[in-house]
Amino acid sequence: MTTTAKHYVLTISCPDAVGIVAAVAGFLSGHNLFITESEHFGDVITGRFFMRTVFLDRPGMPSPDELRKSFAEVAERFDMDWRIHDSTRKPRVLILVSKFDHCLNDLLYRYRTGTLPIEIPAVVSNHPDLQRVVEWHGIPYHHLPVTKDTKAEQEAAILEMVDRLHIDLVVLARYMQVLSQDMCRALSWRCINIHHSFLPSFKGAKPYHQAHTRGVKIIGATAHYVTSDLDEGPIIEQAVERVNHTHTPDDLVAIGRDIENVVLARAVLYHTEHRVLTNGAKTVVFRR
Repeated sequence: MTTTAKHYVLTISCPDAVGIVAAVAGFLSGHNLFITESEHFGDVITGRFFMRTVFLDRPGMPSPDELRKSFAEVAERFDMDWRIHDSTRKPRVLILVSKFDHCLNDLLYRYRTGTLPIEIPAVVSNHPDLQRVVEWHGIPYHHLPVTKDTKAEQEAAILEMVDRLHIDLVVLARYMQVLSQDMCRALSWRCINIHHSFLPSFKGAKPYHQAHTRGVKIIGATAHYVTSDLDEGPIIEQAVERVNHTHTPDDLVAIGRDIENVVLARAVLYHTEHRVLTNGAKTVVFRR
């Protein structure tokens, strides 16, 4: 968006039907609200309809709560799952990280320069290594070690932090721990992970070495929501880079880290700008 005026985002998911776009546009125009963006998609396979509409604030506009109350009548008519988001409120993001720091550094840079409009109330790690770089950005760093015996206690401490700090999204920025099923359920649709390949290829240790051994011609990264099925959550964003026989495993690692940075940052941005809507086990992403 190029305007600095206050704006709101209306997101909708509902059974597909005739008249949804007209009803939404009519409601907004009836309240003299100016639409700046509107995208929609009807899935012919699932029979679901998805819509994201951005509209501007104006003098005399009903309060967001009044607007929601009025829109509820339209929503009920079409059996909508819907939200009106105030885009001036920056989503609060908790980052979890282990020792690999490239994704963390990239997110912190985008946060510091304002290209990723979020708040980061805290960073949590199971290692102490990255404390200095996080605290240099003025962000509290919480070292929460974890072992097999203390996993439940450590995850409980993280979830307590999520509640206390009013966290909207948890980002696993190369956090090298498998979340428990209870943790996955607690963070359903609000926890994003970055995976170092096109899922489900090259799982486990040294994925780029596995890729090198197979002589791959492209490598990539996948950002997805975390579920109890390891690395099988709904995909938000993917990207690839071409490679060839001259690249060493270390070359692939370096290229792969760059891709991971970009893919994870895009996924976080799309989520926090309310561009991602759920479609069963998949997502609808209204990209920039």
